[in-house]
Amino acid sequence: MTETSVAAEQSLTDHDTRRRVMAIVGASSGNLVEWFDFYVYSFCSLYFAHIFFPTGNTTTQLLQTAGVFAAGFLMRPIGGWMFGRIADRHGRKKSMLISVCMMCFGSLVIACLPGYDTIGTWAPALLLLARLFQGLSVGGEYGTSATYMSEVAVEGRKGFYASFQYVTLIGGQLLALLVVVLLQNVLSSEDLHSWGWRIPFAMGAVLAVVALWLRRQLDETSHKETRTLKEAGSFKGLWRNRKAFIMVLGFTAGGSLIFYTFTTYMQKYLVNTAGMDPKVASIIMTAALFVYMLAQPLFGLLSDKIGRRASMLCFGSLATLFTVPILSALQNVTSPFAAFALVMCALLITSFYTSISGILKAEMFPAQVRALGVGLSYAVANALFGGSAEYVALSLKSIGVESAFFWYVTAMTALAFLVSLMLHRKGKGLRL
Repeated sequence: MTETSVAAEQSLTDHDTRRRVMAIVGASSGNLVEWFDFYVYSFCSLYFAHIFFPTGNTTTQLLQTAGVFAAGFLMRPIGGWMFGRIADRHGRKKSMLISVCMMCFGSLVIACLPGYDTIGTWAPALLLLARLFQGLSVGGEYGTSATYMSEVAVEGRKGFYASFQYVTLIGGQLLALLVVVLLQNVLSSEDLHSWGWRIPFAMGAVLAVVALWLRRQLDETSHKETRTLKEAGSFKGLWRNRKAFIMVLGFTAGGSLIFYTFTTYMQKYLVNTAGMDPKVASIIMTAALFVYMLAQPLFGLLSDKIGRRASMLCFGSLATLFTVPILSALQNVTSPFAAFALVMCALLITSFYTSISGILKAEMFPAQVRALGVGLSYAVANALFGGSAEYVALSLKSIGVESAFFWYVTAMTALAFLVSLMLHRKGKGLRL
């Protein structure tokens, strides 16, 4: 091989690498905005609960806003089916463009929505509708972006590449939390409760325009021959892969539940149960989420070395053993540093799952039903267990049996461990 041909081959390789990196950045940017918009609701609910639900004590108001949060998750299976079908039949790129536009609209509606004192019962009703619309969008986002990242990734480094889905997912959550922390330090408590909480929702709508532009530059990863297959994006095609579907339901139930327990619900837990100041709780969660985000590529690289199955078994076993001790210790924690350490332990355990969540599921389905299989199975389990985490926790607290929630999370992570035993030793597909 001549020096010229070697240089040309190296140039092509470098160009291909740059294209893949840009593809990850483009897909991730929309993912970040989607999750920023979705999580802003959870982090700001401490400030707007009284506006849409004016009666009752703090726990009751939070319970009502958590109910609306959970309702948004109920739309995810529909979104997973709808956008999965679009992605498998019309392309991943088109599906991701539509989903980010829908999230932008829902966030803008909440930013401008009048309160109960102005329009009465229409206020909580329209809040619910906006959240259902956002839930539909996020239901389609996960499956399509996970599929896209798995298809654009290089063999042997798929765990590393795919881990950036949760980097941006956590990044969106972290950005939402950072905005809340900044507002807490710039605005008075009265202003935050009155109108300041609307700012993050408006920001999310604006950021979506940037994400839309970046996603328009993406290359399509699916092939026309695959998209035109009769079974592409169909329930018939999915039925042929029902075992994979059921397995994804199993380990997503435990993974989503523990993820939402130690991220979105944890801020309320530290305030409402441990008695911490809201500003202190926000700072703790900001620091924890930042470290958690940075850890994802490292755990993704680890999965490329030890396999998806080994990573999932580590997650299931450690989460089963340590969930109750960690949540019990957090109940009575007084030191912010101790709270951070405990939350961080839980999040690092969860990283064995979150870093490879998308790629693991994508590897279990053929291309013609990949987006549908990943999106729908994830959305169903996420709606039933992840989205209801806050509501279940607050409901059990309101009747005086909060510790029952700890055992509920433990049981679901134990299920994830059992399902993970059925994976191939290389972590791909099923053991037939």
